[in-house]
Amino acid sequence: MDSTQGQRPTGHAGDQGTADADAEQFWERHYGTRRSWDAHVNPLLAETAAPLRPGAALDLGCGPGGDAIWLAQQGWHVTAVDISTTAVERVRERARDLGLGDRVATEQHDLAGSFPAGQFDLVSAQYFHTPFSLPRGRVLRTAAGALRPGGLLLIVDHGSTAPWSWNQDPDIHYPTPTEIAAELDLDPAQWSVLRADMPGRQATGPAGESATVIDNVLLVQRRDRRMTA
Repeated sequence: MDSTQGQRPTGHAGDQGTADADAEQFWERHYGTRRSWDAHVNPLLAETAAPLRPGAALDLGCGPGGDAIWLAQQGWHVTAVDISTTAVERVRERARDLGLGDRVATEQHDLAGSFPAGQFDLVSAQYFHTPFSLPRGRVLRTAAGALRPGGLLLIVDHGSTAPWSWNQDPDIHYPTPTEIAAELDLDPAQWSVLRADMPGRQATGPAGESATVIDNVLLVQRRDRRMTA
């Protein structure tokens, strides 16, 4: 999802069908009115993936597609997923225009109810936040289960509120990497935590303003059975 957005508390569960429709409409409006699709890779994904041998990657909440396009340019075969049909169509078109159509597959999913098939060497969840009810822990556990042995799950969350965020609630709590790991509740015999920290970085807002923001980073690896036998 768009890294310029802040996290909101999830909404009340209410009627799930209505909530799902509201979420899809919200993100359709968000991406349907987006003027520029010249998105860039999120820096923590680039830092993590650059030294890896390219394989199969899954981009959860691909948004404008900066991460998916960058991964494809590095040689990865990417499945880019978003709840917005407009987003996945635009990412598919951009990949095709850049000659990357054979490396980027796009799928529309409301991850509250469906998840892409397949196994992956890298799953990226960058700023995977929404103002709607979402079983985020369950989705991310499913993502961890979709890793091949030795595969990585990278979760990058907002750790602070940017001045341009659409959520300026002073009481908002950003889960720490330790809290995110606890929510995932992954079996340490099968998954290892490689990184859990809260680095700061200089970020640029939609109007060109800049500020120092905090990212909450959790990197998990599925153990290779050959190494643990």
